Amino acid sequence: MACRITELVLDCRDPDRLAEFWCEVLGFVVLDKEGDDIEIGPPEGFGGLQPTMILSRSDDPKNGKLRLHFDVNATDRDQDAELERLLAAGARPVDVGQTGEESWVPLADPEGNEFCLLRARVT
Repeated sequence: MACRITELVLDCRDPDRLAEFWCEVLGFVVLDKEGDDIEIGPPEGFGGLQPTMILSRSDDPKNGKLRLHFDVNATDRDQDAELERLLAAGARPVDVGQTGEESWVPLADPEGNEFCLLRARVT
């Protein structure tokens, strides 16, 4: 038997704000709060096909580009419409050295954590 990713942990300064943002982006809900840490995930909860996300309070500053980032795909609209939704939710464009010819759009969450909006729509 192999392992599978069940949780992703993201250190952040404002777990409440990032929980709000990522819940909006991913259609997640708050599953648990323990101290300053917040676990968000799909409405069916922990252990399903999608990993949950733990937003862990940290005062350490983010230094440079993340070595690991999220890629997201729209589920019910094209990339342009999803980009508008993400920008309205608080994402912002970010330059990570792209050429402008990429099929994905590099973005950052409200704390500057990079993620990419891919072109393909998934269900």
